[in-house]
Amino acid sequence: MSAAGTYTPKPGAAPLPRMIAAQAALETRMLLRNGEQLLLTVVIPTLLLVLFSAVDIIDTGKGEAVDFLAPGVLALAVMSTAFTGQAIATGFERRYGVLKRLGASPLPRWGLMAAKTLSVLVTEVLQVALLTAIAFALGWSPHGDPVSVLLLLLLGTAAFSGLGLLMAGTLKAEVTLAAANLVFLLLLVGGGVIVPLDKFPGAVQSALGLLPISALSDGLRDVLQHGAGMPWADLGILAVWAVLGLGAAAKFFRWE
Repeated sequence: MSAAGTYTPKPGAAPLPRMIAAQAALETRMLLRNGEQLLLTVVIPTLLLVLFSAVDIIDTGKGEAVDFLAPGVLALAVMSTAFTGQAIATGFERRYGVLKRLGASPLPRWGLMAAKTLSVLVTEVLQVALLTAIAFALGWSPHGDPVSVLLLLLLGTAAFSGLGLLMAGTLKAEVTLAAANLVFLLLLVGGGVIVPLDKFPGAVQSALGLLPISALSDGLRDVLQHGAGMPWADLGILAVWAVLGLGAAAKFFRWE
């Protein structure tokens, strides 16, 4: 017979890393089960890569079209997950009171944001793996330093995450839904993802070059297509957007 107290419950929160990991796994599963999110994060980037690589619709300059398109589509994948998908999901969680309830749980609010960030990173790893495999099948021949690519992707994720959380934490969910999708479409067209920036007039081209999607797609293209060194200018633009976006989100985000 067991001694008294052997099965006595020991109440208390789980270790913080375990709570963050569990929340991140939940966030990732919810994202991958959402049809609209899958459309944004997987289907649209894949279709754009395959369609514009196979059909000569847009003049992408010398060389294979996939060499120009693959870096831009990778940038689009980061934006779709870190900005559009996260803004919409977090906006509706805030509207339905999910964030308020999670904020009252043993998981601290910064831990919840860390879990969301981990979920975004896991999703991006899956996106990059899938799109890279498809690009290789289409004849992609990347060049350059993997460290430069990693820095661009991380800073791009930080920049878009900050902007997405700022939108989700300040606007109504319906407004966030419309605005995030509109921004996605506008940046898809005018961010150097599919259409080269040099196709735009000079003044417009200069302004578009300061956008985070343009800095990310151009930086990735310089490294992966042209084998350039560390793209400091593009990294600087992304760093500024990351600081401004994350700082504004931390200051103005409303949990209710």
